[in-house]
Amino acid sequence: MDLSARVTFAGGGLERAAAIRGDSAALAARWAAPNTRVLALWRGKPLVAGAGGEGIGWLPPGHAVLEDAVEAPIFIGEDAKGAIFAADVSAWEPAEIDVAALGSFFDPTEQTHPALPPELRFAELRRIMARLDPAGAEVAVTARALLNWHASHRFCARCGQESEIVMAGWQRTCPACGAHHFPRTDPVVIMLIRHGNSVLLGRSPGWPEGMYSCLAGFVEPGETIEAAVRREVAEETGVRVGHVGYVASQPWPFPNSLMIGCVGEAETTDIVPDPDEIEDALWLAREDLVSVWAGTHPRIHPARKGAIAHFLLENWLAGRIA
Repeated sequence: MDLSARVTFAGGGLERAAAIRGDSAALAARWAAPNTRVLALWRGKPLVAGAGGEGIGWLPPGHAVLEDAVEAPIFIGEDAKGAIFAADVSAWEPAEIDVAALGSFFDPTEQTHPALPPELRFAELRRIMARLDPAGAEVAVTARALLNWHASHRFCARCGQESEIVMAGWQRTCPACGAHHFPRTDPVVIMLIRHGNSVLLGRSPGWPEGMYSCLAGFVEPGETIEAAVRREVAEETGVRVGHVGYVASQPWPFPNSLMIGCVGEAETTDIVPDPDEIEDALWLAREDLVSVWAGTHPRIHPARKGAIAHFLLENWLAGRIA
């Protein structure tokens, strides 16, 4: 298996069936098919099943939960079992909501719709992402990213009028000026910076206690991936980077990014953290990273499982990233 296919949210094998997005008859036939499944999301949380939330909680078209859909369901694609749609049911208001927990790193709260059995509930994707199988993870990340875009791009960027969903949810068109708008994906570089037997790690303000990860940052207009890696590392830590290579990528719907995983060779080692960018940065030797992975390090916790930072560090430890 290709190394990049092991990244969470990658390698699910979803057939996106772009050719039928504009075919209303084909879409109607798929919506009416008995094997069609719908993934409902509430405030970005997918409906999951299983004791640990390790499976998608599929619904049939016409289920009572879908009556709370904010807009028409969007067509995600197809697999061997049939067509897949997604619906944003954020209009539903649970009896109790822990406002402080919603949107947090590992929101532990789960919500059960009154029209569903207790084993089906809405759960934070960042918390359960590593438990999903590749096919379910790809559907969940695609649905969340698309619905995030629709929620934040309801109005035309050209004239300000409210736009309409077209192409089965893969486009918005303004009825006033005719402008077409397409789903947005923001490229972000995330880099394993190494020097000899050590890697450079940092932490952002507000992260869970002891959590350190690879440095990352948005690619700016007119900038190459390699230049973005060097700039971000220099801005955040003062470390100068030479050679940069590509490893793998990961769609990251928090809210709409594509994480571009790279490895870079440091030319300097002195760290001068930018307090506006990161809270702390350090060089960590391979032996110390082993203890971090084992959970025995007295200060540092590993990057969260499922994130591409965890993937990069784990594969570096295993010698799969030279």
